[in-house]
Amino acid sequence: MIRYLLLLLFWLGSAISAEPANPSDPSPEVLQEVFIQEMVTQHGFRAEELRTLLASAKVKESILETIARPAEKRLTWGEYRRIFLTRERVKGGLRYWQANRLALQRAEKTYGVPAHIIVAIIGVETRYGRHAGRYRVLDALTTLGFHYPPRAAFFRRELGEFLLLSREEQSNPLALLGSYAGAMGKPQFIPSSFRAYAVDFDGDGRRDIWNNDADVIGSVANYFARHGWRPGEPVAQRVQVPNVTPALQAVIDRGYKPSSTVGELIDAGVILNTPLAPDLPAALLALEGESGTEYWLALPNFYVITRYNHSPLYAMAVYQLSDAIQRLIDHDAS
Repeated sequence: MIRYLLLLLFWLGSAISAEPANPSDPSPEVLQEVFIQEMVTQHGFRAEELRTLLASAKVKESILETIARPAEKRLTWGEYRRIFLTRERVKGGLRYWQANRLALQRAEKTYGVPAHIIVAIIGVETRYGRHAGRYRVLDALTTLGFHYPPRAAFFRRELGEFLLLSREEQSNPLALLGSYAGAMGKPQFIPSSFRAYAVDFDGDGRRDIWNNDADVIGSVANYFARHGWRPGEPVAQRVQVPNVTPALQAVIDRGYKPSSTVGELIDAGVILNTPLAPDLPAALLALEGESGTEYWLALPNFYVITRYNHSPLYAMAVYQLSDAIQRLIDHDAS
């Protein structure tokens, strides 16, 4: 241990004396050794085993290019909707529901999260597992944790979580695949989310979100339940806003976290399409649809969906896909 600490001090001194382009940024080698020592002291890993494992990881330029590539344009809701609200994705949701009906029913009973919401999440994330990622998770997190300064600290934490989950699940860290950012399996859990929310829903002793649909379904449902899903309550409602007053614009500007109540928004001029409890917390969204501005009440369960991905467009896509899937399910059952 002393030898490695002396080596670390030597590397730190070298990093400073070499005067790199940004002297405040330690080299990847120094960052990696600091990370290894933290995993040894905090979690009981063996330093040599970690060095061997990390030496086998590959730095992927394609990952760095993808995460650094600026968006070609800022998508409107109308553009975003066209990506996710397709006939193929809706029909795929029906097929996924048919194939996993019993697990979905049990998850809904256990966690209070509707089956069509669970299915829609998996559909938006990976098209029901068809596009769950082609990168080794170890490569993705090592690349970003040691070679992407803007968010390196976050990805190093996720790398640590990944090594812990691999040990806990007795999984080979070189074999697990995910996205370029290290999101894993059919529901695209990052490692910290896996450790916190993934469940062994079929009781086989493993939490497998790559191949075991029961575990995928139970894990998504648990995630939503733990983030405050309110069973039996609606998600959102499209409303009419004849006049966007300064008071209503202020509500819109506050974003998608419910900061008003339905009653307050009605008093301010919002017109509902169906009744809602006046004391229900709500946000007011203005989304640019294909035919102009759409106004929506975003309710507490809508906010819960944004805990999965912090975007109102994402949450609206999940909500509308879930609604379309539910209509097909109802038609199939009739």
